[in-house]
Amino acid sequence: MSEAGVAVSAAPVLRDAGTVDAEALAALYNHYVAHTAVTFEETPVAPVDMAARLADNAAVGLPWLVAECDGEIAGYAYASKWKGRCAYRYAVESTVYLQPAAVGRGVGSRLYGALIDQLRERRLHTVIGGIALPNDASVRLHEKLGFVKVAQFRQVGFKFGRWIDVGYWQLML
Repeated sequence: MSEAGVAVSAAPVLRDAGTVDAEALAALYNHYVAHTAVTFEETPVAPVDMAARLADNAAVGLPWLVAECDGEIAGYAYASKWKGRCAYRYAVESTVYLQPAAVGRGVGSRLYGALIDQLRERRLHTVIGGIALPNDASVRLHEKLGFVKVAQFRQVGFKFGRWIDVGYWQLML
């Protein structure tokens, strides 16, 4: 077991996320809320709110996957609508979060790759990943999977007393 309570030596098992996972997903995500600028949320997300996010995603038919190692959630990835207007219906934004102990161990590549496969099966046209910068690990993951940097917005987020840039990477499906 790692410090975070997730065994990372086992190959991850990928599956669809469900509301039963809301507590574990919130706990994983809240680490990033409290300790990093990779998410611009500043207050912890309650499990009930995470369950609502899962339900919202399911309602629009977009995938939300988890990676488990020895029965514990090591990470998750999902796609959400890029924008609300009808003409954007073939574009989605992707999100991936890993337990800190799972970073750099291939879990993210497998998980994100499976998400991309599901997006292709749904005949979506493009997926866009937003990355709070700097974040070398996320940039490497996106580029490893074929994403190309298409934009960078300067100082659009403010967290932990500093301004944060956001870059966008895009993959044509």
